[in-house]
Amino acid sequence: MWHGVAYIIVALIALYLFQHYLLSGGANTALTYNQFKVDVAAKKIKTAEIGSSRITGTMTNPDTAKGGTVGYYTYYQTGEDPDLVKDLQAANVDYSFTAPSSAIGSILLSLLPFLIIGVIWYFLYRRMAAGAGGAGGGIFGVGRSRAKKVTAEQVGVTFADVGGADEAIAELQEIIQFLKTPEQFATLGGRIPKGVLLIGPPGTGKTLLAKATAGEAGVPFFESSGSEFVEMFVGVGAARVRDLFEQARAAAPAIVFIDEVDAIGQSRGAGFTVGGGNDEREQTLNQLLAEIDGFSTDVHRPVIIMAATNRPEVLDKALLRAGRFDRQVEVGNPDLIGRVQILKIHSRGIKLAHDFDVERAARITPGFSGADLANAMNEAALLAARRNAQAVHITDFEIAMERVIAGLEKKTRVMNERERKTVAYHESGHALVAALLPNADPVAKISIIPRARGALGYTLQMPTEDRYILTEAELKDRIAVMLGGRAAELAVFDSLSTGASDDIQKATELVRRMITEFGMSERLGSVRYAGQQMMYLGNPVMDNSQLSPQTEEIIDSEVRRLVTDQLERAQSLLREHRAALEHLAQKLLASETVDGSAADEALASEAVPVAEDGSPPAAASESASLGER
Repeated sequence: MWHGVAYIIVALIALYLFQHYLLSGGANTALTYNQFKVDVAAKKIKTAEIGSSRITGTMTNPDTAKGGTVGYYTYYQTGEDPDLVKDLQAANVDYSFTAPSSAIGSILLSLLPFLIIGVIWYFLYRRMAAGAGGAGGGIFGVGRSRAKKVTAEQVGVTFADVGGADEAIAELQEIIQFLKTPEQFATLGGRIPKGVLLIGPPGTGKTLLAKATAGEAGVPFFESSGSEFVEMFVGVGAARVRDLFEQARAAAPAIVFIDEVDAIGQSRGAGFTVGGGNDEREQTLNQLLAEIDGFSTDVHRPVIIMAATNRPEVLDKALLRAGRFDRQVEVGNPDLIGRVQILKIHSRGIKLAHDFDVERAARITPGFSGADLANAMNEAALLAARRNAQAVHITDFEIAMERVIAGLEKKTRVMNERERKTVAYHESGHALVAALLPNADPVAKISIIPRARGALGYTLQMPTEDRYILTEAELKDRIAVMLGGRAAELAVFDSLSTGASDDIQKATELVRRMITEFGMSERLGSVRYAGQQMMYLGNPVMDNSQLSPQTEEIIDSEVRRLVTDQLERAQSLLREHRAALEHLAQKLLASETVDGSAADEALASEAVPVAEDGSPPAAASESASLGER
């Protein structure tokens, strides 16, 4: 763009100077014809060259202080002044006549500036086209691939820098062997795979794995994103795809990596009528498919295309077939062993305390992706530095982990006494129901300090192990824990508040999935009623077009029944253990944050005997008064 703007400015200046100095006399003095006649009579004109309509020559410098002569020019109409020659002879002017210019010469002279501009433009165009990757680059490099080439020395990442993905690494080791010793497989008639598709949730290290593969193989790495191929100009995306593959072939052996390939690889014809669409994205996808099909490289200089996405369900079937992306490697969230590996990798440059338990840090972060773990470890280091500590302790990591989950503490947010009590009983309800149910995860921490993400308090549960299958009883216990806060409010205040909105939303979503996905309803049976599931980016969407009104009514009634049953179950538990609820709530009001063991202590406090006169404990009396209020 700037080359083009600079060229236009220079061309306009050059055209102006050409017309001003060559065609119009340039710096010569312009005279009217009357002034010219006066200067001739005054013998100021020294020479004169008479043309068909123009007279040029030299004259005495009008600036007498400088002296000498200057050039001049004037225009006249041929035949209008028959005494011109006589006047020039009378004034002793050295004059001459010029031959009239031909029509062809005049045309060529007028076209000369444009010819010069055209020549300059041609050379600039050739230069920009060459810099944009030849013919595929196009003018201003619009069609040039934006992929960033990283040489083998610059990659700087190996499998030693990747943790929690041992299965994916084992799968990619074969790709490295293809790149290092392709002849080993060619001698047996094996065909080098063309493409590897990495799929998995966000933050699991798909891009890192691709870079590590290039680092292990010691080959150049072309990094690009699917969105870089899509532009508003027709044909630009296809041109960039062609240019990317041309660069890869020239640098072979190499790896081409396209991140977020779903930006160009979505199923063709989606949202269109029969016959599909013809937009720029689909043209780019067609070109990508054609390039992969024709991706024939030297057996001894292979090129592997790798791509990553967290939306494999939307990719075009033609892109996933064998012969294009031959390998599909799933990269999931790490398990306990994987989290230990990742935390060790991301703590290499961090000074940890001698008693920092990496395994405990991994146990309290179930469901965290590699990016989440890296963020938590970095936050822990920042927290330790903020309090001028000499090393990072496990408590710093726990606080950082809570920040990742719930956001920053907002201790400046002032709640009135009624709101603090409501939040305290609400969180106590969650914790006690979790402590009383057999399938609930143990409580690690309870807090009534507001958080940045809108939570006025939270109850943190930590599973003791990674779980992959949940029973119906375990799911119902989870729902009861979610509704424990509302059950506590009903038990103590006999009224409802807005504090349980998030709990109700999560409980309703889980119940709906139990009915429509997991077949956990006697009335509906083992039938799936949910729509297509987004594999890694959230819950499925109900496809109501496939459901009859009667079925929708049954689903709604079943959702309502299951949610109500678990709410009543939580209420029954809290009424039975009312004294423990009061004990834990009062402790929260006094300390704001307590350990998970406080719930067990509150339940143990119920064994305290009543007074001899039969009066209830002080906590129970206060709860009765709170309920009356």
